[in-house]
Amino acid sequence: MIKADKPTPAPPLSPPLANDVVPAVPAVARLSPGVLLWQKPSLILFLALFAVNEALLFLKVTALGWEAAFLGAAVLCAVVSLARRLPLQNVLTAGVLILCVTGVFVSIGAVTGVPFGPILYNPELGPRLFDAAPWSLLLLWVVVVIHGRGVARLFMRPWRKTNYYGYWVMGWTGLLAVHFDLALEPFATEVRNYWLWQPTLTLIQWHGAPWVNFLGWFMTTLAVLCCTLPWLINKQPVKRAMDYHPLLCWMALHVWLATGNALHGTWDAVVVSALGCAATCVFAVRGARW
Repeated sequence: MIKADKPTPAPPLSPPLANDVVPAVPAVARLSPGVLLWQKPSLILFLALFAVNEALLFLKVTALGWEAAFLGAAVLCAVVSLARRLPLQNVLTAGVLILCVTGVFVSIGAVTGVPFGPILYNPELGPRLFDAAPWSLLLLWVVVVIHGRGVARLFMRPWRKTNYYGYWVMGWTGLLAVHFDLALEPFATEVRNYWLWQPTLTLIQWHGAPWVNFLGWFMTTLAVLCCTLPWLINKQPVKRAMDYHPLLCWMALHVWLATGNALHGTWDAVVVSALGCAATCVFAVRGARW
């Protein structure tokens, strides 16, 4: 009688080796120690200087030193916010390019009136680039472009995987820059006398600023983004933590401008700023929670 062979027992399961394929888990980018070190102090410094400058507005005290410190803190927050998702060399390169490109546009505009219109800057704004554009205005452009782009990225977060995502971010950043200038112009010309618009033949003006000035802000923002785009794109396919710092700084700057405009009685600028900020918050929070 032939006996059937006993079945060979299966070998015990062994833990996966290093070369085994393991299902990928979405990675989450970690902030570098340097960014973590400066993240909270830069924001606290910005908010503290915001409170100081708000108090100076209510006291009707003009202190360009405190305002320059406030602008510097805003630049620091912009750089740190950008460094949360990009290498430091990309951040520094983008910042230098923003200064260079806006320096060219603003200097040409101060001499020829193109593309912003005929303008005269107050000598108290400090040293000038090529004896034409004040450096403080170039630093303001760094804040507007970086924080504006950060807010626009919150807008477009639900559509970040679409083909036209980058174009929409650029367009929204340009519109946010124009909205910022709508609040800035009454503050700069009537509250603080940062600059003076010379008379033009155009009939469409906003507190002395010709309509071409806002077109110039939009086109300059697009030009800056086109030049800095290779350094602003995140090439690491990892999941990033949501960053609300650009939105917070953007709102604080608008509140400061709106306070000055309200104390001076330019309520039309306050209404335009408030409506735009309300829409900005709604779209940014909605996009971030998507």
